[in-house]
Order: sequence, then structure tokens, then C-alpha cells
Amino acid sequence: MEQNIERSSNANRGFRVQAPLVDSVSCYCKVESGLKTVAGARKFVPGSKLCIQHDINPRAHKTRSYRRERRVQPPLLPGLPDDLAIACLIRVPRVEHNKLRLVCKRWYNLLSRNFFYSLRKSLGMAEEWVYVIKRDRDGRISWHAFDPIYQLWQPLPPVPLEYSSAIGFGCAVLSGCHLYLFGGKDPLKGSMRRVIFYSARTNKWHRAPDMLRKRHFSGSCVINNCLYVAGGECDGIHRTLRSVEVYDPNRNRWSFVADMSTGMVPFIGVMYDGKWYLKGLGAHREVLSEAYIPETNIWTPINDGMIAGWRNPSISLNGKLYALDCRDGCKLRVYDEATKSWNRFIDSKLHLGNSLSLEAAALVPLNGHARSLFTNLWSSIAGRSGLKSHIVHCQVLLA
Repeated sequence: MEQNIERSSNANRGFRVQAPLVDSVSCYCKVESGLKTVAGARKFVPGSKLCIQHDINPRAHKTRSYRRERRVQPPLLPGLPDDLAIACLIRVPRVEHNKLRLVCKRWYNLLSRNFFYSLRKSLGMAEEWVYVIKRDRDGRISWHAFDPIYQLWQPLPPVPLEYSSAIGFGCAVLSGCHLYLFGGKDPLKGSMRRVIFYSARTNKWHRAPDMLRKRHFSGSCVINNCLYVAGGECDGIHRTLRSVEVYDPNRNRWSFVADMSTGMVPFIGVMYDGKWYLKGLGAHREVLSEAYIPETNIWTPINDGMIAGWRNPSISLNGKLYALDCRDGCKLRVYDEATKSWNRFIDSKLHLGNSLSLEAAALVPLNGHARSLFTNLWSSIAGRSGLKSHIVHCQVLLA
């Protein structure tokens, strides 16, 4: 009875029993999982209010509209769960993907991420397009994409300004869908270390780390999805380079590997039988050839039947080495390992005379076959002005 009277008295004096303290902004009970007591939490966050209800969710104070916004998300396709919608969208031909990105933000995000195209590739739905970089009569660089299935040329974002008139830059493909341009010589600034890449999945150009050395007219190849760049020229006293560097996209950095035996400006190169072969000109314009073995990181001078008859663009496909021969029309030759000689394989029946091979054709792998692509075809895309142009680089990207 006295206890009840005392409580009533306190109430009359304006005192109230204090409710558990809960910060209206956040709760610090679980601010450190290692703290076992509320007192420990007070030490961790000095002067903060303490919540004695350990099961309170720190996000419980979010507004109702915020929770509704997080919970409700429009479906990719009305009436279908997202997994079935994705199964439908990955079957849309690649030629329509630019239009799909314009439908809504969710579709744009889906078609800009690796998941969508990795799924297409794993299910055998990825398509190969041929990307051609050419130079016109005025020295301007442009490029085009060709869809071999629908026989259509596709629009592309313009080549970045630093490569719009550069010469001697390299080109390679990593991860099947990223086209890299590296090095080269700017007419005003000279040799460059610049590296950029185009993603076939986002249809945009991006920057990559610069090379360790400025160089143009260098040789390059891709080994285990790493980009190797060797030799070339550099403005200055030491014009012909021996140095070799490699770019690892997983680490996003360049590093040096073993130098070549002598400085070289390569004019052809190929990866064949586990070795990287380069043939080019030395400091005194003598013909040199070397092979690089990645496992041992060693360069070795080469002078055998393969090198002796190797003069034009080539490609290694299904364990065989093919090369173009354009001295009397464009023919395809194959290297015979047993006899160490080159034999005629295919005659294109298209005779261009004694044209320069690098201007006459480029050799690319397309759908598991070697296709010879001739510049008289590419020149037809120069426009109504009739400007003559030639291939600078030709690559295949998968998306």
C-alpha cells in the first residue's frame, strides 16, 4: 500500500518511469559483435544512447516508403519471373542489343554486365563479329564491325581522338570481347605509352594502364589471356627497342619480361606450337627472327624453313600454321612440319597482282575457319567520296 502511494506521489510530482533508451537514428547494441555487454558498447561509442533490446534491427527506423521502394521492382518482362525473362533476352540476336539497351534502365544494366554475355557464351549463343580498323588516303583512322550472319555493317563509337591519326599502334583482343589499342606514334606528340580498349559488351571505349615504355611499330600476341608487346621503335637516341612487357588484365598492370637478343621492329608475328615467333628488321635494317618460350621466359634466334618462307600475315588454327601469299594473287599456304616447308593450300581466285600483303588482306579466325578478307571489300565502305583505304588491323570479338 505504501509502495502504491509512493508511486502516486511521484506521478503527482511529474516524475515518470524511464522507458528503455533507443536512439531514434541508430542502435549501437550490435556495433561490435565482440562486445558482450551494453556497458562495453558504451565504451565503444562514447556518449551514445543504448538500446537494451538486443533484437532490434538497426534498419527498423527506415521510412515505410523506403522499404516499399526497395521491395517493389519492375520485372524485366511483365508476367514473367526474371530468370525466364533472361532466358528470353539472351536469345535475341546480337544485332538488336543496342536497341535492347534503350528499353529501360534494368535492361541497360543487364546488357552492360558480364553475367548476360557469359550466359550467352556458356549456352553457345554468342556471336562473332569482324572488326576492321582502316586508314584512308588522308591518314585518318576509322573502324567498322561486320555481322557475318546477317551480312550487315554495324555502327560503332568513333575511335578516340589520340588514335584518330596515329600510326604504328598495336591491336589485340583479350577475354574474347575487349579490343585493345596500344602504343603508336602521334603526329605531334611522338611515341606513346597510351592504352585503351573497346568492350563489345558495353559498346564503349575505356582507358587501361599505360605501357612501361613508349613504342610504335611493335609486335604483340596474347598468351593465356595476357598481352605481350615486344620491340618496336621509340623517338630518341635508342630508336630500336629490345624490351618486352606483358599486361595482365586480372592484375591490371604491366611488367617487363626477358628482352629480345637484339632490337627489332617486327613486321609479322604468330603464336605457333607454344612459341611466339617474330620476324622484323634490326637497327641496320637487317632481317631478324626470334622465338619466345613463355614457360622459360627465353628468346631464341630462329633461322629454319618456317622462317625462310614466312613473309606474310599468318595464323595458327587447329594446330596448323597458315599464311597468305600475295606475290601473284592472294593464295593461302600451309606449313608442313615434316618437310619444314610451305605448301599451297587454297587459291582465292582473286588476283590482285603483286600487291603488298599487308594492304591486300588480313587473316582472321571466324567460327573455327580461316577467312581471307580483302581490302577491295573493305574499301567499299569508305563512302561516296571514293577514298582508297587499307586495313590496319582486323580482329574478331565475341559477345
